[in-house]
Amino acid sequence: MMPEEAELARVTEAVRHVVHGVGIPRPAPEPGATPPVHLWQGVESYLRTGGKFLRSALLLWACELMGGRRTAALPVAAGVEIYHTWTLVHDDIIDRDARRRGGPSVHEEFRLRGAMELELSPEAASHYGLSLAILAGDVQHAWAVSLLAGASEISPEMALRLIADLETDVLRAIAEGEALDLLLSHRPLSAMDEGDILDMMAKKTAALYEFAARAGAVIGLGQYSPDHFLVAPLAAFGRFCGMAFQLQDDILGLEGEDQELGKPVGSDIREGKRTVILHHAWRRATPDQQERLMAIVGDPAAKEQQVREAIALLGSLGGMEYAARLSRGYLDQALLELQVLPDRPERRWLEAFARSMVSRRR
Repeated sequence: MMPEEAELARVTEAVRHVVHGVGIPRPAPEPGATPPVHLWQGVESYLRTGGKFLRSALLLWACELMGGRRTAALPVAAGVEIYHTWTLVHDDIIDRDARRRGGPSVHEEFRLRGAMELELSPEAASHYGLSLAILAGDVQHAWAVSLLAGASEISPEMALRLIADLETDVLRAIAEGEALDLLLSHRPLSAMDEGDILDMMAKKTAALYEFAARAGAVIGLGQYSPDHFLVAPLAAFGRFCGMAFQLQDDILGLEGEDQELGKPVGSDIREGKRTVILHHAWRRATPDQQERLMAIVGDPAAKEQQVREAIALLGSLGGMEYAARLSRGYLDQALLELQVLPDRPERRWLEAFARSMVSRRR
């Protein structure tokens, strides 16, 4: 195991310990009352099945690079991990994804359990699953904020500033990114615009990476100064890492393995997701190839053979190669931001972190 991999494992375990040690803030059930067991199981679902803990690792290393203590930032790192989790629960509803992290998505799990345990009709079971997932995401959201509010080793002012940032700028960006993703998927393929796609990625994915780096940096600095000459480069580093991550994610969504990804390869094709891969390939496709893509992309009932045909087309037209080049470009920008920062072990871990954005296979 490489040193940075060992350090990531230590960070992951530390954050996991906080998440499971603090537990979900919930009242004790009243005597004779029926506890909403499914709700709490839904809240814990994705946290039981793992996760990469990338945003929390970024936050902790940014804190330490600025001279701060890991213990001061741990509750905030755990909050960011749970915050990311609620966005996944809601994103899976929006994208109609039935799988996440190797198991059923929250709404799918409770659709199935509604049908089996409650003997609901298919329509009622579907509504039950969606409702439970929305509520579970809402509880996770509140849990994340409570962890930031309860971070005892940072000042109350710092905690309030971080919460305000997360609940205004970051939440607005993520919501706008999700809405833009939805809007773009309903536009004709011929109307795709790369700028719109990159803007959607910056809001939906990169915004939380940027927040994690900035939050860790200001905690390490000991004052909320987001424009500080060392904090701003770390925030930019996080943003560029988020862009590289999403581009690689889009590639893996077409070229990866189901077991490693935790969801079916090619699901982006059936969802009609607008990516730079699809945009680049479309612009280079012949009219016949464009017609074929129009027939497959966005069809939730597309057969496996059709999905594979679309993936092969995107590859032969240079879509994946183009996305990989863009991802490496964001990696280069991220590494450039680190050059002004202190030469400490945490900087080397962040360099390895950035490179993993484009080399990862899951």
